[in-house]
Amino acid sequence: MGTNPMKYPNRRKILKTLGGTGVLLATGAGTATATGRRGASGDDTLVDVAVAAGDFDILVAAVQEAGLVDALSGKRQLTVFAPTDEAFEALAEELDVEVEDLLNLDDLADILLYHVTPGRRYSESVVNAPRLPTLNGAKIDVDGTVLNDGQAEIVATDIEASNGVIHVIDGVLLP
Repeated sequence: MGTNPMKYPNRRKILKTLGGTGVLLATGAGTATATGRRGASGDDTLVDVAVAAGDFDILVAAVQEAGLVDALSGKRQLTVFAPTDEAFEALAEELDVEVEDLLNLDDLADILLYHVTPGRRYSESVVNAPRLPTLNGAKIDVDGTVLNDGQAEIVATDIEASNGVIHVIDGVLLP
């Protein structure tokens, strides 16, 4: 993977510490709230958690547009790498399109499924895996907290849902 491991020598250690202590970073607000690992005992699904967080409006709209709400609200345990609204806005700017244009892409479902891995994967297992399988059949390259040679970085980890876990990322992964 193209990222120089010496460039980010403490990233893996820091992320392990964050995930291991059960710290949930609230995106946007810059606050931290302690949380224990509830596993599948909570009531809110991945979609419910994303809606309540408030920083994933575009992601939620994309999931709805692609018809994936039921798939991400079922009992199957999943891990979602969730791009923030800011990440989608940056992609739209980079592509010189409106955010609404992103929601009309023919391969929207495929792009979104590239952000979802099977199973409940906490930060410790994510940062130590060189590659992760996705629900679209491709794999995500992992180098500590950096995904796909810099397409995105994990900025918050281990956000619990009844059917999985969310890791917040600052970019949109493109297969």
